[in-house]
Amino acid sequence: MLAAMPMNPFLSKLMTYHEVHQLSRNGFSISYISKHLGLNWRTVRKLLAVEDDRDYEKYLENYRCKNKILQPYETFVRSKLEQYPDTSSAQMHDWLKEHFMDFPVVAPKTVFNFIAWIRGKYHIPKIELHRVFEMVEETPYGAQGQIDFGQYNMRNNLGKRIKVYFFALVLSRSRYKYVSFSIKPFTSHLAIEAHESAFKFIEGITGTLIYDQDKVFLTDENKGDLILTQAFRDYAASRGFKLHFCRKSDPQSKGKIENVIRYIKQNFLYNRPFTDIDILNAEALAWLARTANHLPHAFTRKAPAAEWLLEKPYLQPFHPVVLLHPAMENYGVRKDNSFSYKGNLYSLPAGTYSGRGSTVLIQRLDNLLSVYNLQHQLISTHKIPIGKGEKVINNDHKREKGTAISELEDKFCTMVGETQMGRQLIAAIRRDKPRYIRDQLQALLQVIESTATEGVIAQTLQYCCAHGINSASDFKSIAFFYVSQQEQPCSESNHSFHFGLNPLNHQLPNLALIEPATSSINDYDMF
Repeated sequence: MLAAMPMNPFLSKLMTYHEVHQLSRNGFSISYISKHLGLNWRTVRKLLAVEDDRDYEKYLENYRCKNKILQPYETFVRSKLEQYPDTSSAQMHDWLKEHFMDFPVVAPKTVFNFIAWIRGKYHIPKIELHRVFEMVEETPYGAQGQIDFGQYNMRNNLGKRIKVYFFALVLSRSRYKYVSFSIKPFTSHLAIEAHESAFKFIEGITGTLIYDQDKVFLTDENKGDLILTQAFRDYAASRGFKLHFCRKSDPQSKGKIENVIRYIKQNFLYNRPFTDIDILNAEALAWLARTANHLPHAFTRKAPAAEWLLEKPYLQPFHPVVLLHPAMENYGVRKDNSFSYKGNLYSLPAGTYSGRGSTVLIQRLDNLLSVYNLQHQLISTHKIPIGKGEKVINNDHKREKGTAISELEDKFCTMVGETQMGRQLIAAIRRDKPRYIRDQLQALLQVIESTATEGVIAQTLQYCCAHGINSASDFKSIAFFYVSQQEQPCSESNHSFHFGLNPLNHQLPNLALIEPATSSINDYDMF
């Protein structure tokens, strides 16, 4: 029977031919048949053009028996496929070009069809290696927990994007979960604090914790002999739990926590507005209580909170400890708003330098430098580069952000004394340079502060609004021109300005240079 025969290209093409004609006899169009069978419409039209089944079978027989352009390489390809059955057609194509200098230029599809023909002729199936998965038994109560990190982009009430980082733990047996959020990327010390909060939440410590090969915990993979950061190695030894790090890029070995990370993103964080990191953590604890740990688990069909009550006696006892953080050190601030640390220069936000003796507090956490002001408020973070003599610059530090843009606008309008024209100029600048509105406003304020004459500013603003000026640099040029005109005595150039001298390029327009025509005195009658 046809159904019992092994499928080959000949039978496949023949079945496609009959299916196309059957659909055509049922009244379907060429467009529908091509979409339904996934064929090109030209192919469908060619198949319908062959009305006799025997003609098409004869065509296929001739196609199978025709000489192939790659026939001389049959022995080579066959030997390679028998030796390496999993070889792809792309790799075989490269081998043919490597071993035969006279190999013809053919399309990759030609090589693919030729290799498929050889596999069918000599019965060499392609062997694909698949990773074999199997069910594992449930871990005993208290034996294991899984930990991972995640990050997510949230939006605040103003629509600004805020990136949050989170730490998650799940008990492997009960599926009891914990999550905590941070506005800063996790370092070893922040991760240790998160561990302590998690152990406090689950009221115990598991025997083993499973992790990714994360840079938070590891300084080097060392070809499998993993090297832990000093802080985390000391912490794990003091707490007494065993560490198990999964292979790199192997999420299947810790599927429970991977599902929890996805659950946090899709069920808790999705479309949730960001207000404050403390509020977010409070909302997360409430979510854990009412949903993540309350509802029955999809696989176990048991509520994680109820199962946790059974698992809790098997956990190692948890006693809070005082965590020691690296001490902060005083570093002097240079005039260019930077500081020097172990042979490298690091930028600071504009305005950090407030005169001789300005200092900041530096705290090193692994390969990250945290910079605080004297009130212990975080003002900057930097990654420590490899080597010496580097300049680590955060371009965002070049801008003064202490004042909101709306406050700068109000200040400008108040100082110029013309609110309507001031708003008009700001609107023109915002339309032309929306990304640099803060820089433009700060430049405008500097011009006003350096120009004490109110009349000059009023004239400058009036000129800008009348001529569509939309740049702080042009505003500055016009203002300085008016100042220079006030300082100079009345002269020809000064009079020329009132006839239309452009204050931006200090030149008269072409119309101002036109001389009127004059008549000769002889043209008039003299009485």
